[in-house]
Amino acid sequence: MMKKNTTYVIGHRNPDTDSICSAIAYAELLRIQGDTTVFPARAGNLNQQTEFVLEHFGQVPPKRLSDVYPRVGDVIGGQPVTIGLNEPLATALELYHRHNIRMLPVVDAARRPQGLLLLKEMTELFLLPTDAEEMRRVLVSSQSVTNCLRAEVGTLYQADRIEELDLYVGARDSHSFSDWLQEIDPRRSILITGQRAEIINSAIAAGVRMLIISGGAALDQDMVEKAKAAQVSLISSSFDTANCCWLTRLATPVSALIGKDFLQVGRSELLSDLRLKLLHRDAVGAVVVDDEGLVIGIASKSHLLKNSPIRLILVDHNELSQAIPGADMVEIIEVIDHHRLGNFQTDRPIRFINQPLGSTCTLVATLYRQAGMEPDARVAGLLLSGLLSDTVILKSPTTTDIDREVCLWLAELADIDAVCFGNRLFSAGSPMASDIAARQLISTDFKEYEVGGKCLGLGQVEVVSFHAFHNRKTELEQELRRMRDEKGYALAALLVTDIVAGTSLLLTAGPKELSLLIGYPQQETNLYSAIGVLSRKKQLVPHLLKIFKS
Repeated sequence: MMKKNTTYVIGHRNPDTDSICSAIAYAELLRIQGDTTVFPARAGNLNQQTEFVLEHFGQVPPKRLSDVYPRVGDVIGGQPVTIGLNEPLATALELYHRHNIRMLPVVDAARRPQGLLLLKEMTELFLLPTDAEEMRRVLVSSQSVTNCLRAEVGTLYQADRIEELDLYVGARDSHSFSDWLQEIDPRRSILITGQRAEIINSAIAAGVRMLIISGGAALDQDMVEKAKAAQVSLISSSFDTANCCWLTRLATPVSALIGKDFLQVGRSELLSDLRLKLLHRDAVGAVVVDDEGLVIGIASKSHLLKNSPIRLILVDHNELSQAIPGADMVEIIEVIDHHRLGNFQTDRPIRFINQPLGSTCTLVATLYRQAGMEPDARVAGLLLSGLLSDTVILKSPTTTDIDREVCLWLAELADIDAVCFGNRLFSAGSPMASDIAARQLISTDFKEYEVGGKCLGLGQVEVVSFHAFHNRKTELEQELRRMRDEKGYALAALLVTDIVAGTSLLLTAGPKELSLLIGYPQQETNLYSAIGVLSRKKQLVPHLLKIFKS
């Protein structure tokens, strides 16, 4: 059985408060409406502001996903059919038929893989030989033949020793049988006969390796003692001679049919890596093991065609460059966003909601209203937090009348003073004065933008004054240069926004001619006054995209 679908509501790779809170709130709305397969998730670490919000409202952080690349464990079924090392080939064929399968993992007592048994190879091994001598040759042990024939044991000599033996039927008269015994090697022979005393006694006297009495004949004690003395394995089976022949040929223990060269993969391995391994080794399948090395399934080439059970609802972004790694490999069923349209396309129609609002949380709040529902105080507080964060307490030029009206509604539901809480939110969330590393500070709210074949990397940090920024300007500038070199950005920049003064500074690592084109007053080398700029999305990004297009 294929795993059930799981839908994750998830924001961009460097999640901010709006991204996290909108994911939680929208997942909650869908679950209230009856979809129990949907869960909030995040594609990166929480920033300080978001941690403050979640702790304040007693909200468990969403599950962290490093990527959603389809993995082997996503497409394999439930408990696999396996076979033990000592089971005969007859059991394997029965399992192939009963479960309509083509591959059988061979396991030890602890369910650790020892090999892979392929139906095609087994049928070729036992059905294709046409040479008489080759057809009578079997690879068995006395014990495996006994088990396969469900036989009564008289005596077994070296019961578990696997040997290559020749299979014969004692259908001759007693005189010609004695002559025939001179022509074969009794110690590498298995003889099947009915209740024929002369044939039985002659075979034991000659020392055949194994003697099988068909038809359920009784084994008398004298016969058993003679066989034991001659080191002959003696058994009696209720099957007739024809079926004894067939089952003896199928008595080969599977341990004798497998090699050590079989493909084994972990359940967390990428499907793309499995594809390369199957093609490179020309293998039809692989044994899948869990983290403890125990068999949990079989992966074949047909599994490469299966869809991942993971589905995504993207919030607060619609560009794959900002989405969790692997998003282009799974089904995206919805997008809820308030940014510009990026390079996003799907194979089938999806629900796509994109409105020019100040925050995604505002948009999600309107979806609650459209559904005729009110979020509880906790969810209302989360939505309010994302709204206040993205609109910089309603000061950002991206703020709309809808944001202001929804802000009042959410504040009433959460029983919170929006302005006071917004000030607390930004005070708690400013990382500039902390000992956070420069790379982490820049990456806390960092997005990539494509324009004219170039890539821009833009981070943003809110502060309550520029004092701490000036203390760290040199190390931040050096880190921006390193990021530009590593990622090949045409421009790496950090927008530092003073939410009290309502203005920003822009620190850059870009081309030399940028100072001539950027149009912002230059304070120092690579530092510009972005007067009145609060919104990266609405003010900074369109301005920079225009510059780099030209």
